[in-house]
Amino acid sequence: MKRDPRPKTILRTYPHWFYIPAGIVFAIFFLAPTLMAFYFSLTRWTLFDATFIGFDNYERFFQDPQLTAGLRNTAIYAVMTSGLKVIISLPLALLLTSRLHLKSLLRGLVFFPVLVSTIAVGITFSVLMQPTTGLINTVLQVFSIDGPDWIGNPSLALFSVALVDVWKGLGIATVLFIAGILSIPNDYFEAARLEGGEWVKFRYVILPLSRNAAFTVILLSFIGGLRSFDLIWTMTRGGPGFASDVLTSVIYKQYQAGFYGLSTAGNVILFILVTIIVYPLMRFFNRRELEEL
Repeated sequence: MKRDPRPKTILRTYPHWFYIPAGIVFAIFFLAPTLMAFYFSLTRWTLFDATFIGFDNYERFFQDPQLTAGLRNTAIYAVMTSGLKVIISLPLALLLTSRLHLKSLLRGLVFFPVLVSTIAVGITFSVLMQPTTGLINTVLQVFSIDGPDWIGNPSLALFSVALVDVWKGLGIATVLFIAGILSIPNDYFEAARLEGGEWVKFRYVILPLSRNAAFTVILLSFIGGLRSFDLIWTMTRGGPGFASDVLTSVIYKQYQAGFYGLSTAGNVILFILVTIIVYPLMRFFNRRELEEL
């Protein structure tokens, strides 16, 4: 019997014209605005005209102390919020996937802050953190502790807002870790239980097999931290002074002042900053994942 030389399975791709609708949407809503932003960052522009000035906006950006302080605060804010979300959400996920009573209720309580408007959260915590009448300092006074001015102290304002950001975003990070843990086959847990108990289960099963969930939490939290604006603006408006100004709030203030070219340059710098940080992270985690296959 003569064998058919052709392979039984042939990998087929979609016709190239299938990509045209997605390509048009990508070009209109991402590529064109990005290229326009790069161009207008090199100009002094208004709604009616634009004058090409080269890299003057970028030089001014890095020479202005307020703008460079906003860049530094952005890095601190992003690292702090993303790090704390990972550190806190993983133990929470372990707790909420254990044999715990009222587990569903506790999961709902952890996720509840995600459902609340960011503006409402900012206004609420601005009241709670008042130095004399706020609930937080009132509770601390019961234990004979003098609470600080959480959002009025230049040394604490940025960190106070970051803690509120962690509280609000903790639910999503915890849900991602819960999904990662629940996707692990039960056979691994049984083997770990026979080998050495809970620590072996955590060290050799949960920690390595929930790496993708950890990567997703780190990536989303870091990007969110770099782009955070509404919570900071609601609570401190970048104050006191420039103590809690981040890159997005500085850009917004420049738009308000009419420096459209300078603020567009700030947007381009933010875009480049996110790309420089996120792209190597994605390459690193993807390489680690391929090495384990």
